[in-house]
Amino acid sequence: QVQLRESGGGLVQAGGSLRLSCSASGSIWAGNIMGWYRQVPGKQRELVARMSSGGSTTVADSVMGRFTISRDNLRNTVYLQMNNLKPEDTAVYYCNLRQDLDYWGQGTQVTVSS
Repeated sequence: QVQLRESGGGLVQAGGSLRLSCSASGSIWAGNIMGWYRQVPGKQRELVARMSSGGSTTVADSVMGRFTISRDNLRNTVYLQMNNLKPEDTAVYYCNLRQDLDYWGQGTQVTVSS
């Protein structure tokens, strides 16, 4: 079993920054993909950014140049540095780990005020 613990959400003004962290524990494979998704009410969950244990990354066009994903494989932790936040970034952000299955964190709220 895998557990994901997220931290770092909150309320910020437009143009501000936040950093999300997600630590995985349990049966973690050496080869996996960790990332962040977000969801607003009434819409599908969407990919924000993800990174494989080998360092390959995928970043959504909507956050390219503003958000940076990184990870510490020794600590099974993934980070999302979010800069120049916009009101449209407001959502619940979910950590994801993909290996044998998709595992999800409980979600952390990010609210960007205009």
